[in-house]
Amino acid sequence: MKFTDFFIRRPVFASVVSLVILLAGLQSIRSLNVRQYPRSDIAVVNVKTRYIGASADLVRGFVTTPLERVIASADGIDYIDSSSSQGLSIITVHLKLNYDTTAALTQVQAKVAQVRNDLPPEAEAPIIELTLSDTQFAQMYISFTAADLTPNQITDYLTRVVQPKLTSVSGVQKADILGARTFAMRIWLKPDRMAALNISPSQVRQALAANNYLSAVGTTKGSMTSINLIANTDLRNADEFRELAIREQGGAIVRIKDIAEVELGAEDYDMDVRFSGQKATFMGIWVLPTANSLDVIKAVRAELPEIERQVPAGMKVGVPYDATKYIQDALKEVMRTLTETLAIVVVVIFLFLGSWRSVIIPVVAIPISLVGAAFLMLAFGFTLNLLTLLAIVLSVGLVVDDAIVVVENVERHLHEGLGAFAAAIKGARELVGPIIAMTITLAAVYAPIGVQGGLTGTLFREFAFTLAGAVIVSGVVALTLSPMMSSKLLREGDSHRGFAGWVNRRFDGLRRRYVSTLSNSLRWRPVTLTLAAIVILLGVPFFMFTPGELAPKEDQGVILGIVQAAPNSTIEQTSLYMDKVNEAFRSIPETRHTFQLTQPFGGISGMGVKPWSERKRTTEQILPEAFGKLSAIPGVRVIATTPPPLPGGGQFPLEFVIASTAEPRELLGFANQLVAKAYASGVFMFADSDLKYDMPRAEVVFDRDKVASLGVNLQQVGADLGTMLGGNFVNRFSIQGRSYKVIPQVRRTERLNPAQLKDFYVSGPGGKLVQLSTFADVKQSTEPRTLNRFQQLNSAKIQGAIPPGVTLDQALKVLEAEAAKILPRGYTMDYAGEARQLRVEGSKLSTTLLLSIVLIFLVLAAQFESFRDPLIILLGSVPLALSGALLFSFLGFTTLNIYSQVGLITLVGLVAKNGILIVEFANKLQESGMAKLKAVTEAAGTRLRPILMTSCATVAGHFPLVLANGPGAGSRNSIGIMLVSGMIIGTLFTLFVLPAIYMLIARDRSAGKRAAEPARATADYGIEALEN
Repeated sequence: MKFTDFFIRRPVFASVVSLVILLAGLQSIRSLNVRQYPRSDIAVVNVKTRYIGASADLVRGFVTTPLERVIASADGIDYIDSSSSQGLSIITVHLKLNYDTTAALTQVQAKVAQVRNDLPPEAEAPIIELTLSDTQFAQMYISFTAADLTPNQITDYLTRVVQPKLTSVSGVQKADILGARTFAMRIWLKPDRMAALNISPSQVRQALAANNYLSAVGTTKGSMTSINLIANTDLRNADEFRELAIREQGGAIVRIKDIAEVELGAEDYDMDVRFSGQKATFMGIWVLPTANSLDVIKAVRAELPEIERQVPAGMKVGVPYDATKYIQDALKEVMRTLTETLAIVVVVIFLFLGSWRSVIIPVVAIPISLVGAAFLMLAFGFTLNLLTLLAIVLSVGLVVDDAIVVVENVERHLHEGLGAFAAAIKGARELVGPIIAMTITLAAVYAPIGVQGGLTGTLFREFAFTLAGAVIVSGVVALTLSPMMSSKLLREGDSHRGFAGWVNRRFDGLRRRYVSTLSNSLRWRPVTLTLAAIVILLGVPFFMFTPGELAPKEDQGVILGIVQAAPNSTIEQTSLYMDKVNEAFRSIPETRHTFQLTQPFGGISGMGVKPWSERKRTTEQILPEAFGKLSAIPGVRVIATTPPPLPGGGQFPLEFVIASTAEPRELLGFANQLVAKAYASGVFMFADSDLKYDMPRAEVVFDRDKVASLGVNLQQVGADLGTMLGGNFVNRFSIQGRSYKVIPQVRRTERLNPAQLKDFYVSGPGGKLVQLSTFADVKQSTEPRTLNRFQQLNSAKIQGAIPPGVTLDQALKVLEAEAAKILPRGYTMDYAGEARQLRVEGSKLSTTLLLSIVLIFLVLAAQFESFRDPLIILLGSVPLALSGALLFSFLGFTTLNIYSQVGLITLVGLVAKNGILIVEFANKLQESGMAKLKAVTEAAGTRLRPILMTSCATVAGHFPLVLANGPGAGSRNSIGIMLVSGMIIGTLFTLFVLPAIYMLIARDRSAGKRAAEPARATADYGIEALEN
């Protein structure tokens, strides 16, 4: 008894097997974690070191370089970049994908500790922060606005009340405050009063340090009792700071209030945040990579009503950005596509079979296979995300094939006069080999994706194994449930009556015409094979000249404006420009709200667009209008862009790095040339370099002879200037259990321009003050805004934005070609952000495609016990289908990206199934004694209907992907176009080319065999005996 006979004879057992699969899958769906993408540990370690008042060059030489040198020796680093600017060093350590972040962070901390004592004493301790996220942006931003509260008060309230509440929500990694103005005791020095009273800045710092001291005294210890002691050595409020004595002079005490104004102000006044034009403070909610972002943000939203009830009167709470809204909408769109696909496939099956009884079998098999895949997803620790849901959508067209083949084969035997039970037995027996081969083939095609490394492997591993799992479950169902249901549901004579009879007659006519055409083409095999070779060869230029990108752009409901103001602009000046940026955004009809984050030299503005149901244009279609309006704003440069489509992208779509040991000024010339070439190419909307020598700088130049004659100590002079101008803190004071900085500094009105520095008085010999202008002059020049390094080399990063219709690969090729011409020996090219992902990951899937074909060949060779048969199957179907799909990408319907290449890999398995059906049956016919030519013609004619039915079901089932719109549509369109176009062209060519290749390569198995008719008569007799 054959394997399938057991389940046909034991219908209850067959039903129980499928019900167990169904129940296990349904229970698994409830337990699956929901995410936007599969988990990918894209981690970044930021090392920030403040060196208040130091120039960019000083910061680079004495802070950034020594730290970089030791950090680079840590394990698990992909690449390091850094920026050194006025008073700040930022080193960004990009870890390798999925590397142990705890080990990496520990090593970075240890390396920094090694050189901490080598840094300038005035530099603050480096702050080391690990960011575990697959995006630059938080998953949610909450806005807090209050007309009656200062930003300092809002920040303090959020820090004390809201931040602890939200960080305690399970799954929240951190809650950052944007636009924070943390309290600080500001000692606003008055240079003229200090000069009049002969008080130097150093004396002020010494007085603050000596008289605002946090002491831990201890306790008394008596024979019977002990008492805790405190000493009132610290200052608690602005009044106490005002009364602080600096020194006694002429019988009078000079106090802080005599030479400064004291107020409870803020550490920093150089950031302004607004939401829809109103001043606001934002809180960004970052979700742990291991957590379900939908559940976490839902839990955060659940806390908001309670937070709103507790906030001070007049404070309003809003949610300007919620990334999970896009995720939810995208998941809904995929589910809608899945529903459409199921409905279309059912209709196609009915049109091909003409009987609702026949339709029921694949309609039952499809959900069992899909739901059964969910059990495998849970078992392997996968999540329900956009890619695994896309896999489920694609698998509808794959899993239905097995059920269709079974039903069609049983229907064929019924049409030939066998009873339902005998037809099911015979039809199932014939298909055991082909179904196992097709199942293993389709599962094997995804194996190379599943084991691939890097971002592509991380993203598509779950996708690949989910598809493979659905196919395997489908194969099990096709060999157990579908034959049993065919024996119960299909009836003798149904295929001759009604709509089913009409359909069968049409297909009989189509089969006769096809066999006739095929016979003619086989007589002209050289012509057929030549035509096939031409189509295959055309695939090469189609592939080479199709534009490439990492992933298609997605409509995430946000357009960002990156604002670059003049290097010496203040926050007030930049705010005027930011208001115009917001006006431009608000003038676009699709705008829902605007937001902005302003800093002295620029900032980020943006618009949230209306829901997809309330607008006709996508963000990519809106982008040119936004870019045009923003570009027209005078005095500022604004670059409109959209968030990256995949995890790990940068701020700009294109980031191209040139690096060298050469000085930054030399780098500047080459960077400017590349920017000019980029604009001249016509493929850039925007291009610029992050290396600019346009920051005004005033250098205090000392006359060393006068310094010596006056007895001035330059170390003391530097410290005095740092106190008046730098804004560094002296120590801390406490308010209600929290400590804040004490910062002496000259008010802005006393340092509006470099010329005012000459009027400052600094420490001289014998405690006297000396006017700076007596021994120093101020010269003005320019310096770079930031000094950047990449992999410990001086670098310049070319940042660019490209218009719709131009791919990232095209833009990069322009820069690569020009850089190869311009850059001398000793310069290197590198990439960051999305461009780095493209160059690292872009070629991997092409290799994976080749590996998939090789693996399928080996699997088929093992299945057929032949190297010829798999060669026939692959040569007769795969190259033709790939050329057909690449034709449509070459014509501009999509690009070569990771989704379209996954579509090509899927296509390999799909079209190979058609070849398996023909070759396997032709071999059986030859073994029964039929001549080679007649066998392949008969096999192709017999398998025509299942091939057309499965191909049409696949094409129709995937067509909703081609027409998809809304969130996540870009990836679905890309993979759908490849599958639909490749299946249509591949199927048409396979029906004629594969038999020709079979005649050319296949072994003649009919020699010495019995005649075909007696063998068939004996086989039929055996089947008929089963009914008796």
